[in-house]
Amino acid sequence: MARVISRQEATNHTTQRYKATKTMPRIIVLDNLSQDGLDLLESAGGIEHEVRIGLGGDDLRDALLEFDGAICRSGVKITAEVLEGNTRLRAIARAGVGTDNIDKEAATRRGIVVMNTPGGNTVSTAEHALALMLGMSRNVAPANQSLVEGRWDRKKFMGAQLAGKTLGIIGLGRIGQAVATRAQAMEMKVLAYDPFLSGTRANELGIQKFDSPREMLPSVDYLTVHTPLTDETRNLIGPAEVKMLKKGARLVNCARGGIYDEAALLEGLRSGHLGGVALDVYPKEPCTDSPLFGMPGVLCTPHLGASTQEAQTNVAVDAAELLIDFFATGAIRQSVNISPLDPKTLADLRGYLNVAYRLGVLLSQMDRRSPTACHVSYTGEVAKKDTRLLSAAFAAGLLEHAMEADVNIVNAEILLRERGIELVEQRSSDVGEFNSLITAKVITEARTSSASGTLFGHNMPRLVEKGGCPLESVLNGILMVFSHRDTPGVIGKVGGIFGAHRVNIASMSVGRAADAPGGEAVGVLSLDSHPPAEALAEVLAMDEIERASIVKLPKAGEVPAWMGG
Repeated sequence: MARVISRQEATNHTTQRYKATKTMPRIIVLDNLSQDGLDLLESAGGIEHEVRIGLGGDDLRDALLEFDGAICRSGVKITAEVLEGNTRLRAIARAGVGTDNIDKEAATRRGIVVMNTPGGNTVSTAEHALALMLGMSRNVAPANQSLVEGRWDRKKFMGAQLAGKTLGIIGLGRIGQAVATRAQAMEMKVLAYDPFLSGTRANELGIQKFDSPREMLPSVDYLTVHTPLTDETRNLIGPAEVKMLKKGARLVNCARGGIYDEAALLEGLRSGHLGGVALDVYPKEPCTDSPLFGMPGVLCTPHLGASTQEAQTNVAVDAAELLIDFFATGAIRQSVNISPLDPKTLADLRGYLNVAYRLGVLLSQMDRRSPTACHVSYTGEVAKKDTRLLSAAFAAGLLEHAMEADVNIVNAEILLRERGIELVEQRSSDVGEFNSLITAKVITEARTSSASGTLFGHNMPRLVEKGGCPLESVLNGILMVFSHRDTPGVIGKVGGIFGAHRVNIASMSVGRAADAPGGEAVGVLSLDSHPPAEALAEVLAMDEIERASIVKLPKAGEVPAWMGG
């Protein structure tokens, strides 16, 4: 398992090394960077920098051996092989949001801090999404080409205006909200889906929110996505979803290639169901060959969302400042792989941080509705610890798979607040059934989901209550959590269904809300493999089953980078 250094360790290591060598830190710039960022490096006292563009393989590996810091964009690939044997490089700053081109595990293993600049391209990406909507709707590219070719095809390029149309947005982070604000200024009605957008925040933004993308699709004239590419969002809009859209609907993607199923887009265009498609991102990049290119109603650009002078200036300056601060003071900001906690605090809290984090991951998969508030209560010895950090760990787990940026203990609460979700803490030092207990509740407009966890030994998180029903279950791997009536034969039927589908049950725990049989009960099955959809459908079809969810948690002993994993 990769070891993560803490903020204090990084500071001490950097200070001691430069005191010993008495040399200035050297920074290499690996991709084209705005002159403003280069000027900032030039003016920074006590730092040398050098620009080397287009490196790869052995050349990149050898170059990195000469430098203490590196700034990159998306062009260079910093792989494990490139970092092999490097004992000098201390920090990498990505001028932009995505860090997919950096092997963060390999960097972490070598104690290299990886930082990004998530806010610099928000406006530029939002504007590009609107530019694609306008260009697609008014046939700007083909109309221009007709003039270039000597034709005056005015009647051929009848367009559509945006005013009065309905825009659906999937993902209401910084970029999604910026798109919404600009679309409203163009007199569009805005609908949105975000798993963590509260009703209060939606009202503040003047947006009508939906509980799922599918519920929203039949109402939209335009659809834009601003989410990360995850297992949940890959092919989020496929053949079935395209058919749910209005005839003539137009789709935009400036987020990540793969969120739209391109084969479904192609079929929707050919059948005439879709009125247009505008893409800036693709499943594999660079992309110079696609059946969508050149089709009527299609407008495509080569990943230009952040390609404005302003955005490149912002991310370049931010990246330069990150490295200047790091080498001047040891400050670690916006890290995607380094714990912000000092070693003593991390050692004291690690077990309970893990419990709180896993409760967040669990509850994020129990109800797909947007929360309005989250409550976390601490009872017993754990209430005497720094519960603010524990609540941040819970928030990080809750948001982990839903955000466009890396989520960690530093930014999780801010991301919740941006979506209008209140995080409330309660503490009591009274010791109950457990020496320490963490109880988390996620409140939606429809219902409240709750779970309680504690720590067995030093490093074994356990689920000890779900929905008011006491039980005892692991908090790792693949779980099925189901609410049911406490009647004879229920557990046997569920076990029979999984047996028929060749899914092995590793362990099982059942608890009920009251001592008497016949009331509400909760079961948790630990499974050795992910069950097929048919198995879950059969469980849900049982009369005794009220709800059932398949939950995927980290493996035992696996923790996120910010926790020291």
